[in-house]
Amino acid sequence: MKEKEKSYRQTIGKKIKLARARNNYTQEILAEKLELSTRYISQLERGISFGSATTLVNICNALEIDADFLFQELVNNKNFSKQNNALDENFFNNYMQLNLHHRQLINCFVTDMLKIQSKDEKKEISK
Repeated sequence: MKEKEKSYRQTIGKKIKLARARNNYTQEILAEKLELSTRYISQLERGISFGSATTLVNICNALEIDADFLFQELVNNKNFSKQNNALDENFFNNYMQLNLHHRQLINCFVTDMLKIQSKDEKKEISK
């Protein structure tokens, strides 16, 4: 396997793992939802295996993410904003070290921040 493909698989695998963690799913729960083996989910997350188009669509549906989340950093598009990068690797590594309770706190914080941001944007528009 070429280095570039290996890197793509690993990036997508990390994003699958992050989305799974955000949903508080174990590999077993996700495997059951997708009717796949836990071993295969592990291989996807580590970039060892790469799913078919059907598998990737099913993963997106099960984890409630869109394909942009998985591929955003990998597609070179001049109109692509760096601010839209779905995953900062350092943040991901830190997040994954948190226990479930602290992950839930982070998720609540981000949800609240998005609400504040939305209100701020509405205020700016009305000016």
